[in-house]
Formats: sequence, structure tokens, C-alpha cells
Amino acid sequence: MLSNIGIPGLVIVLVIALIIFGPSKLPEIGRAFGRTLTEFKSATKGLVNDSDKEDENEKKAAFKKG
Repeated sequence: MLSNIGIPGLVIVLVIALIIFGPSKLPEIGRAFGRTLTEFKSATKGLVNDSDKEDENEKKAAFKKG
């Protein structure tokens, strides 16, 4: 979806954001968006790690039974 925007579309979106929020709020919004992405990435990584640990525990339990 985002790959279809291109450079001109990205420039238009940034100009509209600048008009709506103003130059003083734009850096604050960018930082908040960055923090949100970082938290999401961390949570996703945590879920994947938990899933991997559960898989390992299931394999160990199956190996002990068999």
C-alpha cells in the first residue's frame, strides 16, 4: 500500500501535515510516532521470543515422553 505513494505523494502528505499541525508540533508528533513504533517492535519481538520458548518446551516434553 505505501509503496504506491512515491516521492510526490509523500511530499504532499508532509505539506498537508505541516499546514494542519504547524511547524512547532511536527517534531513532537514525529517523536511520538517513533516511540510508538519502537514499543510496537519491542512487543512484537517479545511475543515471538515467547512463542519460540513455548515451542522449545513442547519439543523437550515430547522428547522426554518418547
